[in-house]
Amino acid sequence: MKPFHELPPRRQEQLMAFDRLLTIMDELREQCPWDRKQTLESLRHLTIEETYELSDAILENDLPEIQKELGDIQLHLVFYARIASELGRFDMADVLNGICEKLIRRHPHIYPDAAGGTVVAETEEQVKANWEQLKLKEGNKSVLGGVPGSLPALVKAMRIQEKARGAGFDWEERQQVWEKVEEEMQEFKAEFNGDTGEAIDSQRAEGEFGDLLFSLVNYARFIDINPETALERTNKKFIKRFQYLEERARANGKALADMTLAEMDVYWNEAKTV
Repeated sequence: MKPFHELPPRRQEQLMAFDRLLTIMDELREQCPWDRKQTLESLRHLTIEETYELSDAILENDLPEIQKELGDIQLHLVFYARIASELGRFDMADVLNGICEKLIRRHPHIYPDAAGGTVVAETEEQVKANWEQLKLKEGNKSVLGGVPGSLPALVKAMRIQEKARGAGFDWEERQQVWEKVEEEMQEFKAEFNGDTGEAIDSQRAEGEFGDLLFSLVNYARFIDINPETALERTNKKFIKRFQYLEERARANGKALADMTLAEMDVYWNEAKTV
């Protein structure tokens, strides 16, 4: 590593900015009643909220907002490390050195000295496969062990499938995946009794619906669509159109509760053209 004075000017500015944040965190922790009161547990839900705010900013491609939200999340990371240092467990240097060592260890095709030999990874898939194998060598008992249990189900399905693929367990062709989607659709339809209107076994129908969603996530992965992002964009589109419907109804002195579906459809179709 180069001495600080030999670093490029911008890198020096970046390091000084990080030092400034660490210093402010120390001062807040020592002097501010609210900051002194916080614990790892009390910050957890706030960090989750900040992460979703960053996600929203990314979907909106709002770079000024992304910058702001990254700052908020960085504050939380520094906060956690400061609390841990007070407990005598680790500090920010330990956190940063830990991730640096892991990145070097998990990229033997870039850092061959750390791997004790040459490792080839010329494609993204090879990198992922190496990554999962290295995690198993580090003590993970299952390729799927690194998938957080509290992830939203749609995101979790994507991560499970990605990790299984990294271990070599995956479909070979996209068409095979689509055939699985159609198969699951028919099984769900049969369980739902959609053509007869008969009473359904809710538990079995739920299971088949879950299988259908999982297969759709799988197909989305094969055609490079992130299902979480796709669904969230559709959510935002629906909200925008529904709010347009509400505004147009109010402007014409109408309440949605008093309108027919056909009347609402007029405004809904207008919203599609706005």
